[in-house]
Amino acid sequence: LGALQLPPEISRPRRTTAPPEKSGYLELKGYKAKIFTLLQGNHVWICKSEQDFRIGYGITIIPMNVANVRQVDRTAKQSFEIITPYRSFSFTAESEKEKQEWIEALQQSIAETLSDYEVAEKIWLNESNRTCADCKAPNPDWASINLCVVICKKCAGQHRSLGPRDSKVRSLKMDASIWSNELIELFIVIGNKRANSFWEGNLQSNEELPMDAPTDRRLTFITQKYKEGRFRKTALLYKTKEELNKALCAAVVKQDVLETMMLLFSGADVMCATGDPVHSTPYLLAKKAGQRLQMEFLHHNRFSDFPNYDTQSSSTLLQDSSPTFLCEYLYKLSFNAAKTERKLKEECNKRWCALESGFLSYYESEKTVTPNGMIDIGEVICLVIHKADSFLHAGAILTFEIYLLSERVFLFGAEAAHSRRKWTQAIAKHFIPDMARCLLGLDYDFIGQLYYKDCHNLDNWKKGWFAIEKSNLHFCLEAEDAQEDLIHLRRLQELTISSIIQNGEKIDVLLLVEKGRTLYIHGHTKLDFAVWRGAIEKAASTDGNVLEDQQLSKNDVPIIVNSCIAFVTQYGLGSKHIYLNSGDPSHVSALLEFFKKDARSVKLRAGTNRLEDVTETLKCFLSEIDDALLTKELYPFWISALDTVDEKERVRKYSTFIRTLPPVNRATLAALMEHLYRVQKCSEINHMDPHNLAMAFSLCLFQTKGQTSEEVDVIEDLIINYVHLFDVHEDQVRQMDIENSFITKWKDTQGPKASCFTLFSSILPSHHPCEVSQAGDLLVEVYVERKEPDCSVIIRVSPVMEAGELTSDILGIKNITHHKDDMWTVFEVIENGELERPLHYTENVLEQILHWSSLPNPSSACLIIKKFLSAGPGKPYNEKNTEVSVKASYLKFKEEPSKLLSGNKFQERYFVLREGTLFLYKDTKGTKPEKMLPVKSMKLYLGVKKKMKPPTNWGLTLYSEKHYWYLCCDGQDSQLEWFSSLFIAQHSNIWPPDGKIRKQSTRKNPRIGSLSLIPIQHDRSPPDTKVSNSKNSKLEPEGELAEDKKGLKEKVLLVAQCLEHEDRARSCERKHQSVICLEDSGEDVVDFHQNPDKESRSPKKSENRANQTPLESDKQLPANVIQELSTILQKHKSLHKET
Repeated sequence: LGALQLPPEISRPRRTTAPPEKSGYLELKGYKAKIFTLLQGNHVWICKSEQDFRIGYGITIIPMNVANVRQVDRTAKQSFEIITPYRSFSFTAESEKEKQEWIEALQQSIAETLSDYEVAEKIWLNESNRTCADCKAPNPDWASINLCVVICKKCAGQHRSLGPRDSKVRSLKMDASIWSNELIELFIVIGNKRANSFWEGNLQSNEELPMDAPTDRRLTFITQKYKEGRFRKTALLYKTKEELNKALCAAVVKQDVLETMMLLFSGADVMCATGDPVHSTPYLLAKKAGQRLQMEFLHHNRFSDFPNYDTQSSSTLLQDSSPTFLCEYLYKLSFNAAKTERKLKEECNKRWCALESGFLSYYESEKTVTPNGMIDIGEVICLVIHKADSFLHAGAILTFEIYLLSERVFLFGAEAAHSRRKWTQAIAKHFIPDMARCLLGLDYDFIGQLYYKDCHNLDNWKKGWFAIEKSNLHFCLEAEDAQEDLIHLRRLQELTISSIIQNGEKIDVLLLVEKGRTLYIHGHTKLDFAVWRGAIEKAASTDGNVLEDQQLSKNDVPIIVNSCIAFVTQYGLGSKHIYLNSGDPSHVSALLEFFKKDARSVKLRAGTNRLEDVTETLKCFLSEIDDALLTKELYPFWISALDTVDEKERVRKYSTFIRTLPPVNRATLAALMEHLYRVQKCSEINHMDPHNLAMAFSLCLFQTKGQTSEEVDVIEDLIINYVHLFDVHEDQVRQMDIENSFITKWKDTQGPKASCFTLFSSILPSHHPCEVSQAGDLLVEVYVERKEPDCSVIIRVSPVMEAGELTSDILGIKNITHHKDDMWTVFEVIENGELERPLHYTENVLEQILHWSSLPNPSSACLIIKKFLSAGPGKPYNEKNTEVSVKASYLKFKEEPSKLLSGNKFQERYFVLREGTLFLYKDTKGTKPEKMLPVKSMKLYLGVKKKMKPPTNWGLTLYSEKHYWYLCCDGQDSQLEWFSSLFIAQHSNIWPPDGKIRKQSTRKNPRIGSLSLIPIQHDRSPPDTKVSNSKNSKLEPEGELAEDKKGLKEKVLLVAQCLEHEDRARSCERKHQSVICLEDSGEDVVDFHQNPDKESRSPKKSENRANQTPLESDKQLPANVIQELSTILQKHKSLHKET
């Protein structure tokens, strides 16, 4: 037996409890008695008996990753060999069948050890592909490439029995050559869930295939499902083969591959005639339309042979399952509409009910001839099924409600679930039209008709059919080529109710916004709208304590997490020990309760919510969800990864674990790690390095009872390696640094006194604390008329400053008197000056600046104060606003992303601006617009980027959330007319109303101690010789820079003292908003002319104060001080740029 022992360099694996793939007694050459042989995973165990294996004793273990299997040609016995580098093992089975089974199992094990998981991991990105499409077994690694389903190994064997025409079985791990990028994308797009919505559209729960089903039942189920199409979804709209073929030709030129799959497997001919002599097959039509996935699907089904789907017989079967005639005793209950809520009274009446010929009649008893009442099912607008049982004196009953157009509501109850299902299906079948029959297959709670508007047509209300299933709103809209669609209600970005006046009557409208898609709905009556609204709000709310049951953002991150992260990012990056400080337990509990009730309505605000309470809320939420964010199942894997010394290999393991997390966990982890990575990049300010952050978050991310050093190390690893773990591009990291440097200029908002800007602390004496407003301000560089260094002003901007205030303050600083007919405004300039947008005088300045972080090159953006329109053209446009509501003309048009068949060139289109919406028509004869864009939802810029190759120099750029529109006019007059019309449509006017004085900042000048921060002022007389020569003076050598910097604070103190004396000498000083004039950046001081000081109203006081100061009588800052200070700061700036 010693010869059979494994060599020492072969590590012995641990025996696992996983079920063996093959086991039994075999003869082993060189050993007299039969031995117990077991194949488990990638190893073959050889033991004397099965009992020895169970207790852990064995002869040897053969690793299959270095082995090969060979069939031995012996006439007497059925033998085979396992060949390894160190030994060959010769086995003999009792029969040829057993030998072949062993050889096949061993070869499969070898193939598994050599397999590539890349394809499987990509296809598993679709969560539904992680379970077998047939038996729901986890981690299936086989697929039928023509049926578009991912299946497990056991089901794959039965798929092969269908034949290659019906099911082409391939491995996700071993058949790497077959898996093209298009085929992988096809499986990700369709996925098992969508595929089974067709293949198992009529599958009952008692007919499902269990994971442990025997081979014969598995084969029967797969044959019925795919070969016979017994469970397939019915294609009711197409009655004949010709109709199916015609529909197939129309479907292959679109993106929806699922529709093509349904038509093809319902009997359409993959090689049918298209009527096009050049593109004669559906495949060629798809190629012409550039539909890669359609081509891939049709290619793998070019030899598929599925029988015609008998739509008529299927329709009959559907009718049989939901009979048109029903009669049974039901409970008829009272409905209390006074409070618009259901109320079951103590007295319930059992009535004999009959559904026949579209009418539901209820009788006193089955012997009664005359009904007590009758309901016209054609008048039903909503059917509600209550999931909870209602308890009466008669016991528990299952209820459903019927809402009629005549504003009547009927409440019925059944004693059994199957009875209620039978009645609700029959009723729904009568009032749901054919175009919405797909809704009938859902396990809905609500189904019915509503009026709707969507972003494609905001002019008229249309009818649509809606159904609520769990947290999803399914709908079929009344439009051309309309298909079933759905909105994930927990992912809604907005859910609000408003009122409109229609036909003189006030009606309520519900607005739903999900990932940029907007839907307006309202009911037929107040009753049905109230019940729909309540159901949608309930389905959209948090349901339970599971992460995926929370209200989610468009990125699948819980809103509570996003809100807390955003608040901390804005107000806490510069706060010391940001995540180590504890919050008030009562405040934290209240915040958690508010978020749980309705996370969308919770708005965290500085001054109202304390930073410590928000950080504690985030940690508490992650600690209290049902499963840890990193999942308790993966806990040992996270910890064991620390045993890997090589950092790259350890990060690779982390990446694998992250990919196995549920989608919501994965998205939430990515958002949290991005935030913590951002926080640690500011650790010099907030003292929160990766280790401290890991100490704060390891408990809540793992949800363990006690914190261990291993848990902290894992979280620290995740934070440090965030960029590699989540494939973050270096541009994004660079952008994060820009945002951090931008955000950290904000002060702590938790008290009246806070630390000053880095700028101030670097040039001001330490004994002069900075008094700031509680909201916090930001230093912003603004240019006047042109972007040149000598035209810049650094001004402190508050979070509430409007563009009109900024304009007034800058004009005051520059001593520019604007004439009555001049229109000065703030321009937002981006794309290196190619695009510019005048801000409306009411727009928030800081909000626009913070949006620059999303630009490809934020540093290219700036603010410029300059003239836009004189009052001559400006005011007439305001006057026209009330008289002319339509603007129309031909313009050159281009869109990104491009959706025009003509390609990516500018095309001439006819544009009409009417009632706040811009309509695009092909020409003046068009009655239906090709596109439309609400102007209030867009940003409007003058100019078009050069890389768009505009045909003229007079362009407009319209940015919306999803589209970029580029318009080119024939001349400047046309450009300004269109711009003004669009601008007025957005803001009602472009000029402050007559009689309204331009608004100036009302805040007092911020002070440093007793010093007022005001612009440094030059003498209005001809400049002193030293000052004029300073422009041509050279900078001193770098060796003298340190000495100059040492004296910097003293020089600035001298400036401050001069300004203090000057301030005392004035009794009436012009007030400007918190201004510091600097040159080029926030670290350099520059000189600007200021308005002449007004004469003192109290000459005596002024004279007395003048006698107390050693300054000259002209009360101006000495020119040599200005020159020296400017020179030192220029050097400081140069050194800063070099470092």
